[in-house]
Amino acid sequence: MTTTTSQETTVTTAVTDRAQRIEKLRAAAYRIRLNALNMGEVQGQGYIGQALGVADVLAVAYTDQLNHRPEDPHWDGRDRFLLSIGHYAIALYAALAEAGIIPVEELETYGSDESRLPMSGMASYTPGMEISGGSLGHGLTVATGMALGLRHLGNPARVYNLLSDGELDEGSTWEAAMQIAHHGLDNVTAIVDVNALQADGPTEGILRTEPVTDKWRAFGWHAIRVDGNDIEALVDAFDEARAHKGAPSVIICDTRIGRGVPLLETREKAHFMRVGAEEWQTTRDQLAEGFNAAGSATDTEGSDR
Repeated sequence: MTTTTSQETTVTTAVTDRAQRIEKLRAAAYRIRLNALNMGEVQGQGYIGQALGVADVLAVAYTDQLNHRPEDPHWDGRDRFLLSIGHYAIALYAALAEAGIIPVEELETYGSDESRLPMSGMASYTPGMEISGGSLGHGLTVATGMALGLRHLGNPARVYNLLSDGELDEGSTWEAAMQIAHHGLDNVTAIVDVNALQADGPTEGILRTEPVTDKWRAFGWHAIRVDGNDIEALVDAFDEARAHKGAPSVIICDTRIGRGVPLLETREKAHFMRVGAEEWQTTRDQLAEGFNAAGSATDTEGSDR
């Protein structure tokens, strides 16, 4: 007779719960990518590569981490998610739809006249868009003021700021980083999308930012570097950042432009992509094929345990 202890039951339950958590996030990331592709087809071009690359980060943020009320985007107790890289709006719209903040059906109006979903993020237009993006380097400065205000009010909400590695070229970003660390604002988490590409070419050729993790630590931040396309690693990093006290946290995410769509992963001039009318269905087919294949591999691994 085999006896199962309460400790073994607890461990088994924890493993099962985590597996379900990861699978839920994997499915959310797939839908974010699919919706980004569908929006891209409306215009035939855009910042598709970044959207595909950062989808896993946004899935974890909006599906697993952020405290928010989809029916009330202005709820005072919400965690604030600041998109200072306004050209990533296509990715954030897909995440907002996944979170139930905007209707999925509205995504087809992306970039159109009178749409609430302009090609660059505008807080005055879009529910859930906390700040307007455009010129880089403003997100972390706004986060500084928001986090100080929340602390003053005794509001436990957190402030997240998604930046790009190119945004680290801006001096204002580092001024804000110093301020946030100086005030010990542990209610701030910066998220840096390191896709190694800027408008004018590879990041290392424009203005080298490495060793970027060491730089954030030198500024007084709790720095975590992960594969930004590894959902399990992202979950652990976000959990760690939320638990860390006494200093702000930064999650440095190494991502791949066009992730999940081989046709776009290898495309040159990938900062702003133009995709042929005949290619969009291919991108969706490749995305679905990769998602289903990864799911089959996960099922196989699970059956061996």
